[in-house]
Amino acid sequence: MARYLVFFAAALTLIFSDGLAGAELFVVCNSGTSLGADDIPDVFTGGKQFSGDIKLVPVDNAAAQEEFLAKVMRMSGVKYSAHWTKKSFRDGIRQPPVKANDAATLEFVRRTPGGVGYVRTAPTGVKVIPGTDRTDHE
Repeated sequence: MARYLVFFAAALTLIFSDGLAGAELFVVCNSGTSLGADDIPDVFTGGKQFSGDIKLVPVDNAAAQEEFLAKVMRMSGVKYSAHWTKKSFRDGIRQPPVKANDAATLEFVRRTPGGVGYVRTAPTGVKVIPGTDRTDHE
């Protein structure tokens, strides 16, 4: 019985990892916002709060957060949360709100001046920040 459970778990892992192979991750911003790939880590850690006169409003996407943190931010979820806990006490800055999925994230970014987020599906109605589109083959 245990052997079947191990086989079943391994099969599920392969199915789900193959399902994401080739998936892209797009970092996007509101059409009135101007950012570069080098700005993104600072935006999502609270180091960069303005782009010109526009207040930046980053938003996390629960459906893609683990991938975003690993590939773009190069940190774990635990490290990201710890960073924001310290930042909120030290500087009084709140961690970005979390949207449930790509659709909610895109809607937030479209409607929010200074909105910045990330999605797995090809976005429309927002700017894709050049140099931030990542694939699972990196």
